[in-house]
Amino acid sequence: MKKAIFLDRDGIINVDYAYVHKKENFEFVEGIFETLKYFLSLDYLLLMVTNQSGIGRGYYSEDDFEKLTSWMLDEFTCKGIKITKIYHCPHSPQEMCKCRKPEIGMFESAKKEFDIDMQNSWMIGDKPSDIEAGNNAGIPNTIFVNTDTCQEASYSVKSILDTISIIKG
Repeated sequence: MKKAIFLDRDGIINVDYAYVHKKENFEFVEGIFETLKYFLSLDYLLLMVTNQSGIGRGYYSEDDFEKLTSWMLDEFTCKGIKITKIYHCPHSPQEMCKCRKPEIGMFESAKKEFDIDMQNSWMIGDKPSDIEAGNNAGIPNTIFVNTDTCQEASYSVKSILDTISIIKG
């Protein structure tokens, strides 16, 4: 079984400007490249799990999301970072799907596809629903990255760089 770091996108990978779908509006969070390189050095798979309700709400298309994702992955590749896979939920909250966090559909897909050891994996998110999803998926190690704290998270930190002092492999 493999261990993984599950990462939310908006607010963790990039600054959350709400419904980011163009590279002109995409700004990487300070420290994300160093942090992800560190996780890779510990042999974690990097898996992104992101709610993209802007698709379901009609704010942007699946094609817009795919174009931005391709560009983002190229930027990571240029920095020597391999994101194993990106899972996304395109549904609006009203659709009551099984993949929108805090539901666990994306996590179940990743677990099955990559034989993930959930007990030795981590969920990193900036919203309580990210932490709730990790907990619901059987991931006991959760980190909430925000200026607030989250009681349901194992750890609450203010910066993605702070996760390096927590995750030791």
